[in-house]
Amino acid sequence: MEATGTDEVEKIKSKFMSAWHNMKYSWVLKTKTYFSRNSPVFLLGKCYHFKTEESGELSTDGANFDKINTEISGNVEEFRKDFISRIWLTYREEFPQIKGSALTTDCGWGCTLRTGQMLLAQGLMLHFLGRAWVWPEALDMDSDSESWTSHTVRKLTASFEASLTAERDPKILPQPQARPQRGTRRSWDVNERRNETYHRKIISWFGDSPPAAFGLHQLIEYGKKSGKMAGDWYGPAVVAHILRKAVEEAKDPELQGVTVYVAQDCTVYSSDVIDRQCSFMDSGKAGTKAVIILVPVRLGGERTNTDYLEFVKGILSLEYCVGIIGGRPKQSYYFAGFQDDSLIYMDPHYCQSFVDVSIKDFPLESFHCPSPKKMSFKKMDPSCTIGFYCRTVQDFEKASEEITKMLKSSSKEKYPLFTFVKGHSKDYDFASSPLHEENDLFSEDEKKRLKRFSTEEFVLL
Repeated sequence: MEATGTDEVEKIKSKFMSAWHNMKYSWVLKTKTYFSRNSPVFLLGKCYHFKTEESGELSTDGANFDKINTEISGNVEEFRKDFISRIWLTYREEFPQIKGSALTTDCGWGCTLRTGQMLLAQGLMLHFLGRAWVWPEALDMDSDSESWTSHTVRKLTASFEASLTAERDPKILPQPQARPQRGTRRSWDVNERRNETYHRKIISWFGDSPPAAFGLHQLIEYGKKSGKMAGDWYGPAVVAHILRKAVEEAKDPELQGVTVYVAQDCTVYSSDVIDRQCSFMDSGKAGTKAVIILVPVRLGGERTNTDYLEFVKGILSLEYCVGIIGGRPKQSYYFAGFQDDSLIYMDPHYCQSFVDVSIKDFPLESFHCPSPKKMSFKKMDPSCTIGFYCRTVQDFEKASEEITKMLKSSSKEKYPLFTFVKGHSKDYDFASSPLHEENDLFSEDEKKRLKRFSTEEFVLL
């Protein structure tokens, strides 16, 4: 009986903490975001204009976006479609228990893992769907009679009441069901069906259960190799290495055509990248892999150096950029665009209910964010990881030339933020060894590097 009582106390505590984190972070979801009508907006390499005859600012909160479209000209609707189509991964609760812990939620500690997931998800979307793809149902996000914000408030209230009453199965809003009218509303051609299959498959790879290749459970297992445990803070550099290992260890045949390279000490060794792209696939057939390049950098000392603003804006203007794992101190955000001197981001700090992605036609709505948020570049934490996607070796060579020119033109200092170097790295022997090592996921050299990233003066987001 005593053990049962303890379990009940832990459940009440868990529910209360989930309610607290929702209360703590959901305010940002209810605040309006303002965009200038007269400045272009960039989102992962695409440029949008909201120009009107009148000057001023434009509010883009999720509740009244439809009204905005009737008030101004320009391609606001296209921007909205594009933004909502990006995959949004947030805190979740009541998922299967994480191995080696009693945790069934990542509220309060998993934000950098979530932003890392969003960056990787964008890379996979470029690989399987292309940059031009948008979710056909993106504009249906706010079509329900109840606004998304109201949904947030109701879920928060129900969760909080359940915490106080220790209700075993709180009457929280049910998860949205897949719309049965989709098939009757419009006929999908073969290409659309193929895209929707990949859309769902990509999201399923990030499911919150142990089998998911890039789910929280798997990422935490890889993090243990670098001394991280469930409930710890993770920095952007450590997450970059965790993502690389997760992709290397993924068993799904669809993922054998993708690899991840992490820059070493702010240096991208071109020959190492090309070797990864030209490595043999598990099937034994030679082929060229697409590569996602992750570059952990620091944009200043204790605070972000505003001299790097133009470079960051330049990076987010590239269509092969897959975003930035960054944020403000102790709050990680996924940066995907900018307007003027403000960054556009998706925020993982909202606790949603677990969704079983293994079931057919699982609900998609909670994996897409209905409203963008903005933050001044000056508030950005200097520690971050930048990501790029290159489908072919030729794409990589072109990207390295383009980014090198950008680095040189934006660098006022003697040394650029990071560099591309021809040739191999010092530890080429490890880089060219088989991707799946039998005894250990990280080499001794990598362990030292990861330990340094975890202990040096990086602000862990």
